[in-house]
Amino acid sequence: MDVTSLTAVELGKKIRERALSVTDAVNAYFEQIERVEGDVHSFVTLDREGALKRAEEVQKQIDEGTLTGPLAGVPVAVKDNLCTKGRLTTCSSKILENFKPTFSAEAVCNLEKAGAVLIGKTNMDEFAMGSTTETSYFGVTRNPRNLSHVPGGSSGGSCAAVAACESPYALGSDTGGSIRQPSAFCGVVGLKPTYGTVSRYGLIAYGSSLDQIGPIAKDVTDCAAILEVIASHDSKDSTSIDRNSYVNRGVGIKESGMDCPAGYDFMSALVNDVSGMRIGIPKDYFGEGLEPEVKEKILAAVQVLKDKGAVVEEFDLSLVQYAIPAYYVIASAEASSNLSRFDGVKYGYRTEEYEGLHNMYKKTRSEGFGAEVKRRIMLGSFVLSSGYYDAYYLKALKTKALIKEAFDRAFERFDVIIAPAAPTTAPKLGQSLSDPLKMYLGDIYTISVNLAGLPGISIPVGKDSKGLPIGMQMIGNCFQENKIIRAAYTLEQSQRSIDFEIEGGRGSW
Repeated sequence: MDVTSLTAVELGKKIRERALSVTDAVNAYFEQIERVEGDVHSFVTLDREGALKRAEEVQKQIDEGTLTGPLAGVPVAVKDNLCTKGRLTTCSSKILENFKPTFSAEAVCNLEKAGAVLIGKTNMDEFAMGSTTETSYFGVTRNPRNLSHVPGGSSGGSCAAVAACESPYALGSDTGGSIRQPSAFCGVVGLKPTYGTVSRYGLIAYGSSLDQIGPIAKDVTDCAAILEVIASHDSKDSTSIDRNSYVNRGVGIKESGMDCPAGYDFMSALVNDVSGMRIGIPKDYFGEGLEPEVKEKILAAVQVLKDKGAVVEEFDLSLVQYAIPAYYVIASAEASSNLSRFDGVKYGYRTEEYEGLHNMYKKTRSEGFGAEVKRRIMLGSFVLSSGYYDAYYLKALKTKALIKEAFDRAFERFDVIIAPAAPTTAPKLGQSLSDPLKMYLGDIYTISVNLAGLPGISIPVGKDSKGLPIGMQMIGNCFQENKIIRAAYTLEQSQRSIDFEIEGGRGSW
């Protein structure tokens, strides 16, 4: 049995059926890590000893019948901006290279309660600032599909780990597309939930009003199962939302009986049927700047859904051109505030030689932060400064509200909006960092989802002529994850039945 080719749900089933032990599963993944990690570099830290000890504990609970969920005993990798008690949590930055939190993120705690076995922390762009996983202090991560290309970012380590079969699934964080874009580049499935669905407690903040934790896996079923585990209302997070208090407000698909209440039951959406589902195609997203091969594969996937009974219509979303400036103003402003705590006093790196307190602050931050982080801190400090707050930050907040209104209008007509996850397939290593503005423009299709707090999922829909994966993004209204899961699952099942020339990360390394 090739353990590492199984999906997380498949592996969990094998463990429950006693076809293999939790220890066997953990060892199989560490053997795969030994084979490929030298080339891919998905991880910042690994903990085989701790994972094997945890495996014995989980196996005992499974044998006793205490743990019965679909992910019990299944290994997991976690992005290195999620706190893990007693384990290094670095955000791939020199300034946190020796930081070991005294608590774990709520999402990690939820996984552990379900019987997950943490095998390591994945590489990322420093403080999640980047789109390629090249700004990490610990070195670049490479795309397992082609080692000369980037895996995307900032959750590139998590996506590469799943694509290279180093972990059956992983957690990432998404501030402006950081789950969906690297999932598209690596040919895996990544889901960004509605803002507030997963607690941000223990997630080291980049942009607090934009960040959201989500799953990365080999297929849609895994993402639904993982989201059920990590989603919860958390009183420790003031932005956490109790979805059970929200009721379906008539935004379901009445004519086909597919109403989707805003609860935590995501696996019920794994239904191969989109009959009557209304799908919108924003004209703004399919114009200049989108690679023809990407456009072709996405429209082919849309046709599959149309053939399955979905009603497809083009429309004007508007305001697309304002999303990037609004996002980078807001995200950078919040980053400049959030990262002010890293000053060499409380924890993390401190410069060795300094004269006085203010000099220590300056030298510590100058030596501890990388170029991209400094760039965004300076931009954020500028737009929040006296005389520029109204001209930039306040205007960006107003634009954010207008973008949300545009999506609200669109979801009065549609159940799901389909768009590219990125304008191109994965660029070569080194290409993006030479032109930061071009890297920022690559986020054009993903950042509006964060500005509006919406859920989105990226699913592979084919490859380009170079063999690099192409990802398609499905966007839903707030609390309507079940609709995008249903649409994605239907497309995925159709791809498998008609050999849609897609690997989706299943044992392809």
